[in-house]
Amino acid sequence: MQKYANILDIEYPGIPSAGVYYFNTKSGLRYEVRFGRLQDNILHANIVFGVIDDEFDGEEYVTTNRGEVFQVMNTIVEIVKNYIFEHPKVRVFEFNAIGKDGEPDGVENQRMALYKRFLPKIFDSNWLFEVKGNFAVVNKKN
Repeated sequence: MQKYANILDIEYPGIPSAGVYYFNTKSGLRYEVRFGRLQDNILHANIVFGVIDDEFDGEEYVTTNRGEVFQVMNTIVEIVKNYIFEHPKVRVFEFNAIGKDGEPDGVENQRMALYKRFLPKIFDSNWLFEVKGNFAVVNKKN
């Protein structure tokens, strides 16, 4: 499995099936990357990530702009690739790019534009991407 340069130290789950990873940025922000399986289809995973620091009053999965976005995204790429490696039977991954306050729902936001730049770093040609507004689904080809 290829390792990308410029990634942060990753805290892997003690049990791979736990699906919760953490890392800290150089500015001191703590990120969580969580993989959730759908109850009716365990081969479908939802990926959620963001800052979980107390500094943000318990607001889960906020994002910040402290000049670390590419290092954060490269670290998330590495985490998702690790998850795929450890869970090769998962066929579908979904991402939701939660918009900032005031951004309309259903219209692609800056966050989704960023995610779209990194999807090809995670998923090779054996996967199909479908993006609708701020929601992306990645399906493994048969």
